[in-house]
Amino acid sequence: MARRALLLLGLWWSFAGAAEPRFPPPDFESGHQLPFTTTPAPRAAAWQYVDLAVLAAALAGSTWLGYRTRSRRGLQVLALFSLAYFGFYREGCICSIGSLQNVALTLFDRTYAIPLTVLAFFLLPIVVALFFGRTFCAAVCPHGALQDLVLVKPLPVPAWLEHGLGVIPFLFLGAGAIFAATGCGFVICRYDPFVPLFRLSGSLTLLSLGAAFVIVGLFIGRPYCRFFCPYGALLRLCALAAKWRVRVTPDVCTQCRLCEHACPYGAMREPTPAGAPAESPVAERRRLGKALLVLPLLIAGGALSGSRLGPAAAQMHPTVALAERYLANRQTPANYPPMSAEALSLERAAADPDALLTSAKAIRAQISLAAWLFGGWAGLVIGVKLIALSVRVTRTDFEPDRGACVACARCFLSCPNERARVGLPPEPGTAAPLPATVPVPAARTA
Repeated sequence: MARRALLLLGLWWSFAGAAEPRFPPPDFESGHQLPFTTTPAPRAAAWQYVDLAVLAAALAGSTWLGYRTRSRRGLQVLALFSLAYFGFYREGCICSIGSLQNVALTLFDRTYAIPLTVLAFFLLPIVVALFFGRTFCAAVCPHGALQDLVLVKPLPVPAWLEHGLGVIPFLFLGAGAIFAATGCGFVICRYDPFVPLFRLSGSLTLLSLGAAFVIVGLFIGRPYCRFFCPYGALLRLCALAAKWRVRVTPDVCTQCRLCEHACPYGAMREPTPAGAPAESPVAERRRLGKALLVLPLLIAGGALSGSRLGPAAAQMHPTVALAERYLANRQTPANYPPMSAEALSLERAAADPDALLTSAKAIRAQISLAAWLFGGWAGLVIGVKLIALSVRVTRTDFEPDRGACVACARCFLSCPNERARVGLPPEPGTAAPLPATVPVPAARTA
């Protein structure tokens, strides 16, 4: 018994010793305290797969609620769960929005290996969007869930402003991928306005920006999702090729326009007016041809303009900034306080200045190329937008735009035929539902 007791005591002592830091922080006599980090601690691998399982289940639930049961209330409950779990509990990390930067860094940096869970967080919503549209945005993304839940009095956004601001997410997408690929940092995460709110910490600027988005979101439907989110832009492209898409009416469209007024996100598209003069194919091809001719000019002009941003963008890289500070200090020495950040960085640079300057030169060249590419990408985005506006689409019903619709189910019960399908009476003052030519037991989804 004594030997067993000694063995148990030794095991307890070894585990207790393992829990202590091998190199405890020094005991500063000046009263200095180690600062608290605002980034959550690394999560165990097993719990990361739990997060992935929750994401997959939430995506399945959002798709089921949006397409099969067509339940707005169910999506609201799921949005509350996603906001609580992925937002406040997981503090916005792992995040599908920021994961695209990890993917970009993996493609251009051989020394970086992306975790499988991060890659899955990036790919799962995209795969779902290719089949069912943006059900991730409906009730799974905590950013979208927060904005959807705070919307109380939606105001319409003019079409010209909607189209103009709709270009920004694609520009942000290109900037985030390029900055990550060149090692300049994850700018999408750095300037995320909602993560500081989820973590209840961060700079005053970002907290104020997040609060501003929430306040604007009371009256403008999902301002960040529609006009800034880079991952939403990527899902928008994927949703254009979705096999199934959201339809408001289960059978016959009554042309009552109620669904158009019910959508706070500007996703509803009007049918082609009856008796509208048809444009001649020659005029349509001529307009499209002009837009196609302008496209290479926009790409070239954008690349040239972007190249001028290269030197300024290079200063954001820590290695380039340190090299510039080292060269400036060598010409005009500065007296920094001992043990300050500036003094320590200069001391590190002086240990091997040739390696630092060589690395900074290579990074400048890489960022200069990235600036050219980003400028060309900006020109491409603007050109494609002009081409899309020059193409006329013929519609027979009021239909949600495949890319703009977030499958939130707000418009379903505005349709008289949908209300009749689920056994609800028509809303007062609305038209009676039209009889369906063929009985449809469930809502159509494609």
